[in-house]
Parts: sequence; structure tokens; C-alpha cells
Amino acid sequence: MASFELPNLRKLFAASRSEQEESAYSRTAFYNLLFFVTSIAAFSYAAQRLAPTKVLNR
Repeated sequence: MASFELPNLRKLFAASRSEQEESAYSRTAFYNLLFFVTSIAAFSYAAQRLAPTKVLNR
């Protein structure tokens, strides 16, 4: 089986940008991830609060 290496695209794109551009992209990606995790936590909390409580009868 032929083996070939693919270039690391992250490094290629990072090398084509300036330090400031790379920092801006990194910061934007971090804030997008933070917003995503926060929204998941908020929806989960809201779903728990709005769900009817189950009473276990024994």
C-alpha cells in the first residue's frame, strides 16, 4: 500500500498569516467555543427547570 503524508493544513494556514491575524483567528475561535459551551449549559439548565418533576410512588 502506498504511503504518503498530507501536509499539516493548520501549519500551512498559520504560516500564511501574520502574528496579529493568527492571534485574532485564535481568539475568535476561543470565544466561539466558549459561547457554544455556555449555550449548551444554559439550555441544559433550562430543560431541567422546565421538565416536570417525577414522583416515585412505592
